[in-house]
Amino acid sequence: MSLLQEWRDWAYGQDTRQRAGQLFWANYFNMEKEVYKQLLANPDKIWEGTVKDLAKELGMELKYFVGFLDGINDSLVTPNPIEEMDEDTVVKLEYDKEKLYYNMVEAKAEWLYELEEWDSLLSEERRAELYKEQKSSGTIVKEKKPGRNDPCPCGSGKKYKRCCGMN
Repeated sequence: MSLLQEWRDWAYGQDTRQRAGQLFWANYFNMEKEVYKQLLANPDKIWEGTVKDLAKELGMELKYFVGFLDGINDSLVTPNPIEEMDEDTVVKLEYDKEKLYYNMVEAKAEWLYELEEWDSLLSEERRAELYKEQKSSGTIVKEKKPGRNDPCPCGSGKKYKRCCGMN
């Protein structure tokens, strides 16, 4: 079984209705936050090494670091082969700042997209634009239905009520 599958089975098997499951995720999110602080504080550094070595360098246990890699992978310039990685797989953490911020908003991870380290990476205006862009991406906008006396959108030249609006 791959490290990623082990992580997913273990982490998503936690019952968040139970105190132990809630504590597990709270602990993970705190560790994740600390790793992101390090990455965002050194935006020009490209973190590269084996999964095991990077976990140690960033101060996370290996099993938790696999979860971190799973979460950040879609925000990387070049995604890592997380599906088949083992502890000796070389991974690279070169992230796209805007994509990372956007994905954090999408994940509703306010503890991450509200980190003060973002202040020096993206302007407040740009963060607001990305936030709005992400939030509106999931909004379904219904087209305005033509009024009874409007021209029919089919192009017949008739009023809507006399053409396609008839039941």
